[in-house]
Amino acid sequence: MLKKREKEKLIFEINITPLTDVILVLLIIFMVTTPFIIQGNIKINLPSAKAPSEISLNNKNIIVAITSDGSMFLNGNSVKDEQELLQGIKNEINKTGNTTVIIEGDKMAFHGEMVRVMSIAKEAGAEKLAITTIPDEDKKGNK
Repeated sequence: MLKKREKEKLIFEINITPLTDVILVLLIIFMVTTPFIIQGNIKINLPSAKAPSEISLNNKNIIVAITSDGSMFLNGNSVKDEQELLQGIKNEINKTGNTTVIIEGDKMAFHGEMVRVMSIAKEAGAEKLAITTIPDEDKKGNK
């Protein structure tokens, strides 16, 4: 048995260092993975077409997405109004030097929205416009 002095010397503590390490690792994991989760949340159901697409996709592409409810996105980032879209396209053209704007319009988006975005892109300095589609074969395979 322990003597009285030895009992007084014993200090009972909870070591929280491992707990802190685990919490910091989880925080870092969430901070790294959050941007990937946010980027992939634009739901666009592209229309199908028989002609194959001739546009090659790369990192310098300027992509404007239009959802079925009329929301607009520039390179995956939400755009509030036409003025912000115009300025965003101008900035992307100046930054990348690419004057081709690719429009991803949901098949349920209004035709007027597509035409409005094309007009804004031309006003911003785009020389070429492209509309993305899904080849008919891919659409049949997905059903």
